[in-house]
Amino acid sequence: MRGWHCLVFAGALSLFAAPAAATDQAAAASGEAARAQALQSFQRDLVSVLALRATAQPLLGAALLARPLPQQPKASGFHALITRAAAAGDAGPAEQWLRLADCDEKADACPNPAALRKLQAQAPDNAAVWLLQLGLDTRDMKSAAARADLAKAAAAKSYDDYTGSSLAALADVVDALPPPPATQRAAGPVGVQALVVLGNARLQPRPALPAVAKLCADGGDDAATRADCIKLGKLLEWGSSPLARSLGLHLRETLGDADAQADARRERRDLAWQVQNYSQLALRAQDDAAVAARLLAIAKQGGTEMSQITAALRASGVSLTAPGSWQPPASGSADAAPAPAPSP
Repeated sequence: MRGWHCLVFAGALSLFAAPAAATDQAAAASGEAARAQALQSFQRDLVSVLALRATAQPLLGAALLARPLPQQPKASGFHALITRAAAAGDAGPAEQWLRLADCDEKADACPNPAALRKLQAQAPDNAAVWLLQLGLDTRDMKSAAARADLAKAAAAKSYDDYTGSSLAALADVVDALPPPPATQRAAGPVGVQALVVLGNARLQPRPALPAVAKLCADGGDDAATRADCIKLGKLLEWGSSPLARSLGLHLRETLGDADAQADARRERRDLAWQVQNYSQLALRAQDDAAVAARLLAIAKQGGTEMSQITAALRASGVSLTAPGSWQPPASGSADAAPAPAPSP
């Protein structure tokens, strides 16, 4: 299973990450701390404005912005906003998906059971929904139920964790207020907007994909399990996120024939190249207004996270195929992305 789970966007999108010159580290750190405070205040002001909306997508954007903020007022907190978003007349699975994170970890009630039941009714052909359930059943040591979840995921028509929908929701509302000067770097207001959109869209639930990889590895000698894992892998290769695609390629590499394995290794290398270059674009957005505007425009178009990555690379003139001499950064190096945080 080594390798597939390392393809995420790292701390590159953190509101608090910024390099400092060695000779001016203290001043740079102080400046970044002040900017972080200004960014948090700006995000809080955005939530206050967006909380007045009544339709699902802007409320989804407001909920995403409110989720990481400490000590939010009850009426404009994450729980209130995602509850309203999910109850709006034009709400869909994307709102229910984020509602999964509205749960009590101390009571071992994550992801939100009501939201998961609603998703299973709303989006039964989305493999991501059944992989969420698989993670729960694996955690609870319900092996037969987890195996049934795997079969349902393999029979699904698509995989979508709705990150693309979250990016679109945030991109549509981030210009509700002008970013204050204290929040800006060289790219100006559009750089701040790109930072807020890209940083907050990925603070949402994801299925426990390591549990899927382990189930397929442990059950590889069973013909039915192997068949379902191969089928699921093909679906995940066209999934909405780099993590899903990486797992799909991993399953092909471990369960396919020799030719399939070689192709999967090559495509996983290309995927690592794509993720690294997109992460670099996201970092540049704070200081390059053209890059920031391009990423925001692509986010507004919607689609999946993977389709947005592809569109951004193409628009920036970056090849989707890794150069022959390029190799992915070693796990744990400064340029390597860490594994994702556990899903709520």
